[in-house]
Amino acid sequence: MKKILCDFRFLLFLAAAAFIYIQMRLFATQSQYADRLADAIESEDQCTSQLRTLIDQISLQQGQIVSLEEEKQRLEQECGQLKVLVQELERKGLGRLIDKEQVPVAAVVIMACNRADYLERTVKSVLKYQSSVASKFPLFVSQDGSHPAVKEKALSYDQLTYMQHLDYEPVHTDRPGELIAYYKIARHYKWALDGLFYKHKFSRVIILEDDMEIAPDFFDYFESTAALLDKDKSIMAVSSWNDNGQKQFVHDPKVLYRSDFFPGLGWMLARSTWDELSPKWPKAYWDDWLRLKENHKDRQFIRPEVCRTYNFGEHGSSLGQFFKQYLEPIKLNDVLVDWKSMDLNYLMEDKYVKHFADIVKKAKPIRGTDLVLKARNIGGDVRIQYNDQPDFERIARQFGIFEEWKDGVPRTAYKGIVVFRYQIPQRIFLVGPGSLVQLGVNDS
Repeated sequence: MKKILCDFRFLLFLAAAAFIYIQMRLFATQSQYADRLADAIESEDQCTSQLRTLIDQISLQQGQIVSLEEEKQRLEQECGQLKVLVQELERKGLGRLIDKEQVPVAAVVIMACNRADYLERTVKSVLKYQSSVASKFPLFVSQDGSHPAVKEKALSYDQLTYMQHLDYEPVHTDRPGELIAYYKIARHYKWALDGLFYKHKFSRVIILEDDMEIAPDFFDYFESTAALLDKDKSIMAVSSWNDNGQKQFVHDPKVLYRSDFFPGLGWMLARSTWDELSPKWPKAYWDDWLRLKENHKDRQFIRPEVCRTYNFGEHGSSLGQFFKQYLEPIKLNDVLVDWKSMDLNYLMEDKYVKHFADIVKKAKPIRGTDLVLKARNIGGDVRIQYNDQPDFERIARQFGIFEEWKDGVPRTAYKGIVVFRYQIPQRIFLVGPGSLVQLGVNDS
């Protein structure tokens, strides 16, 4: 009996232990589920919060889209109104007028190197007359090298664009003793003109140097002659310079001539001509190179009787050559010529031969010795025949004009004829051996 009771107690103990174990497992499982449920609720709350934030952002963006659509509609309405206005302006012809005013006549470039004081004088002279026509003639300064005072001076002007040519390539001259300056100048000119024509896309460029002053009608003169440059392909360039423009040899500021001799010193070139010259541009002496017949190809140059530029550069690469005798006495025009009202078609190639011939044939021929005295005793125009270059130089020396020739052409000559004033307003025509035949003038 005692053994049975003991066994029963042992079974009760086992049953109690199993019950307690099961209860503990149930409690642990419930705790795990509770934790998971709490985590799920927390995740749901986060998702709900994020969803609300996303809904708010979408609502804000929808509001912005509506605002942008309204702004788009407003801009479309304004564009429509502007189109109507432009069409009305074009109908009245004002649109075309505006377009024309925005197209430059020519860029103006001042070629500089290491003379800051000269550059300042030139820029001040140009700005005095350029400011009112700045949109037609945008101004540039192109410096060769890195002279600090020149760069500083150029950058001190807001009215111009500064260009700098830095060339570190060694210069090898063709002949011993030559100045390398002329080689550097040629390189600088090519670089500057390539930039203005091909980078900046100008159709014409006026080239000045940093030792020049300009006349009051400088820009009107070039604007009026630009049409000639475009129409007449026998004109290679337009110059503002007359080599025989000294005070005692000039009179009429309205008179223009054609010349077979390139004058330089303030000249306008068209892009079509530069397209031809740029690929074969010389290493040095570019101005004399342009005076060779193989390069100008019998094309001519427009020049004035009275200069529109004055060269004050006594000190420079040419070491003052000819300055006192020929440059310092130059007459700079001080009269405002109304170029826009003048008909310059007489300078077209087909008309100019007859125009010039009519002037020459009216001049009284004189011969022999004492030519200056004979000319002085005649009131009107005279013409004097020369036989060759030495003969021309002898006669030119008597009157005091330039004696120099380049490639068979005297300075300023047209078909071998050099014209200048002597006893103002008297004109002297120095006539070459075949000049009158070329003009169709009978020398009888």
